[in-house]
Amino acid sequence: MPGYVIVGMQWGDEGKGKIVDFLTSQADLVVRHQGGNNAGHTLVVEGHQTVLHLIPSGILHEKTVCAIGNGTVLDPAVLVEELDEVSGMGIACEGRLFISSSAHVIMPYHKILDGAQEKFRGKNKIGTTGRGIGPAYADKADRLGIRFADFVNPDRFTMKLEEVLDYKNAILTQTFQLPKLELDAIIAEYAPLAERLAPYVADTVTLVHKAIAKGSRIVFEGAQGCMLDLDHGTFPYVTSSTTLSGGVCAGAGVGPKEVHGVIGIVKAYSTRVGEGPFPTELLNGTGELLRKYGQEFGATTGRPRRCGWLDLVQLRRAAQLNGVTSLVLTKPDVLGEFDSLDICTGYEVNGETTHEFPAQLDELERAKPQYESMPGWKTDISGCRTWDELPENAKAYFLRIEEVLGIPIHIISVGPGREQTITRQDPLQVQA
Repeated sequence: MPGYVIVGMQWGDEGKGKIVDFLTSQADLVVRHQGGNNAGHTLVVEGHQTVLHLIPSGILHEKTVCAIGNGTVLDPAVLVEELDEVSGMGIACEGRLFISSSAHVIMPYHKILDGAQEKFRGKNKIGTTGRGIGPAYADKADRLGIRFADFVNPDRFTMKLEEVLDYKNAILTQTFQLPKLELDAIIAEYAPLAERLAPYVADTVTLVHKAIAKGSRIVFEGAQGCMLDLDHGTFPYVTSSTTLSGGVCAGAGVGPKEVHGVIGIVKAYSTRVGEGPFPTELLNGTGELLRKYGQEFGATTGRPRRCGWLDLVQLRRAAQLNGVTSLVLTKPDVLGEFDSLDICTGYEVNGETTHEFPAQLDELERAKPQYESMPGWKTDISGCRTWDELPENAKAYFLRIEEVLGIPIHIISVGPGREQTITRQDPLQVQA
């Protein structure tokens, strides 16, 4: 059976959690391959809301196995808290959830440095969540990170921590004038967490390849969105990992031939959290209404999201970067109050029209969106369950997206619940 990657096509917050949950009823294995607890996936099942930051969304399906791949960075305290929450819902994780022994651990100094570095940047701040994600990935690249195989081995953990703590304390005390951290205090805090998580640690690469050999259906779940990718996003206002479909290869330990399709999740309008250019941002009452109707506040931080009209120039770039085979459109129900809707189909940059997304930040900051206006549908579509039930103006809006991007919309999510989903074609049956 094929493997499919689910990617966010914008700046994150596209509704990937619900879609992973919806699709993994058909999956044998769900693998999270990057990011950390700087992103949250919100799921609503039978009216109950669950926010998952680290555990793959497939955990809510009792027959689905979940793995957290080597490309992630994990705060053990957050993971234990999440395990307790899921277990409290009557969902068993033992034997169904596995953590890569090569995944890196977020340490206390990562979180402290995250906040200190952001403060140091001043007006050039990036808008991080302060969860220690960036510094943890930096230590991974600098070969200073502590991996889960070390973390759950008390002797190795102490040795690794001793090796790095003097260096980190020098930065904390001499660069940022912050108190130093004590080895014994960190061990006392982290040892119980390591003991709790040790049974879940495994070689997830072998786990994934055994599933491939058995013909299992695999869904690879990412966090954040395409435009926050470390290489191809709006650098430096990006996350610290590869958010593209290609990141699955390194982050989960599979070759490209194991990816048979890429499902791109697109919100029916645009949002962004944190700093950085955002061409279609609406700094007016319409933007406030989008935020209000869409409940656009971060699942992790509670920060209000910046809101704007749908940007097809940006989405075309996302489709190119990810090799998208199917689209899932989320939250069009939010647009039901508007008389008309604008869609950005081009930019004006330096007095010239372009339909290509600028690769450099300074050009993107100068980009002025060029809009097409389409009539709204002025009705509640959250109760629609088939394409035929949708208003004609809504269909026209969706078909225009398909036309510009050249990719079919196979699923339309008209609300947060599992049942609020229109399936035109099963994207897990589509192969590149």
